Amino acid sequence: MTDGGDQLEIVLSELQAGRVVAIPTDTVYGLAVDPHREGATDELFRLKGRPDSLAVPVLLGAVADAPALGRLDERAAILVGQYWPGPLTIVVNRRPGVELDLGGDPSTIGLRCPAHAAVRALLTAGGPLAVTSANRHADSPCLRAADVRRVFGEAVVIFAGDTGQGRPSTVVSLVGSEFRLLREGAIPMSEIETLLGL
Repeated sequence: MTDGGDQLEIVLSELQAGRVVAIPTDTVYGLAVDPHREGATDELFRLKGRPDSLAVPVLLGAVADAPALGRLDERAAILVGQYWPGPLTIVVNRRPGVELDLGGDPSTIGLRCPAHAAVRALLTAGGPLAVTSANRHADSPCLRAADVRRVFGEAVVIFAGDTGQGRPSTVVSLVGSEFRLLREGAIPMSEIETLLGL
């Protein structure tokens, strides 16, 4: 585990080398890689034991970063305006030319801007990251650095810090004209439906 003022530099170095790091977020601990680095996402899937048919979302350092990666329609703009930074992941059509290795359908992308100052500083410094909850596939997410160390041992460098409410983000799909709940998490689906007038 890293500590002190050099945490950010160490984690950035690991990411730039294509390795997996563990980061705290406003929900749970996450496993993160730089999706621009060849083989990094494959290592993330291997470490977690997650099928590569299940795409991992991208965390952003700023709300304004989203339109460069995905096509945000009026519904997306409403949700982003209400819940970002925060625990909502939106799946949208990917912008042409965005060649990020995320697994799953290469025509779509999951996006989230977390409400966690330290991680947003990391994202601002290093760019968007592919992030999935820190756990073995189908197990409960890790909430503390000690949990990450217990599950993954020395396989990852840990960006130590506090996590948020302990529930994963709510995930909704806005691909095409559909609106579909993929996972109910920190934000109730009923609240989102009311906001969108569904």
